[in-house]
Amino acid sequence: MKIWGVIPAAGLGTRIQPLAFSKELLPVGTRRDGETDRPRAISEYLLDRMLLAGATRICFVISPAKTDIMNYFGGQLENAAICYAMQSNPKGLCDAIFTALPFVAPGDDVLIGLPDTVWFPQNGFCHLAAGSFSFLLFPVERPELFDAVVSDDQDHVCEIQVKTSAASSKWVWGAFRLPAHDLAKLYDLWRERGQQDQYIGTLVNEYIDRGAVVNAVRRGERYVDVGTLHGYREAVTLLSRDDRPYSQKVNVAA
Repeated sequence: MKIWGVIPAAGLGTRIQPLAFSKELLPVGTRRDGETDRPRAISEYLLDRMLLAGATRICFVISPAKTDIMNYFGGQLENAAICYAMQSNPKGLCDAIFTALPFVAPGDDVLIGLPDTVWFPQNGFCHLAAGSFSFLLFPVERPELFDAVVSDDQDHVCEIQVKTSAASSKWVWGAFRLPAHDLAKLYDLWRERGQQDQYIGTLVNEYIDRGAVVNAVRRGERYVDVGTLHGYREAVTLLSRDDRPYSQKVNVAA
């Protein structure tokens, strides 16, 4: 079994424009390069967490306008090979994730996260069991800005409330893991529903209604969306205060 990390990075990032580069390369925090501190791209934090969980294959889903991501990361990161899938006409998170599906073998596991976020603990993906569909949940003060997850006493997902003003849970999903066969079933369901689902939450709700079991893992501690100016400032503050060492050194392409 191989572990894939799929990173949807084709979005326009309209909430934090204007930028002269892809928002996934927004500098937040620093990394050590020998004796020198250098800026870190925001997406490096997600890559750290995927590598820590054993990912050996990384797939960035990008648009034709975001080849700077390819130039930045190249084709190798530590022990993981990097490939790129092109989402020519970005149509939401579901479409982005399924663009990577042809790369994934039936027996593989897939880690999925958002590249414009920073979250702790670093080993969050490690709390998601192999071979099962699980969301990593984080407590937030304003769940209506995210996708809140309602779960039962067996820690199974009952419902995902997508950016709901009256969200009934303070726990939101920040990343998830699933086996390739679940990803393929979600893709088939998405097509059956006329590809209407932009958000993974609405699609997973239907998947659960049809009998699927999805786990809710409340092991997240801090979660920051860097896709807004407020979130960017919050992430800079968080990373300046957090002195925990990062799990990997990222060697970016020349």
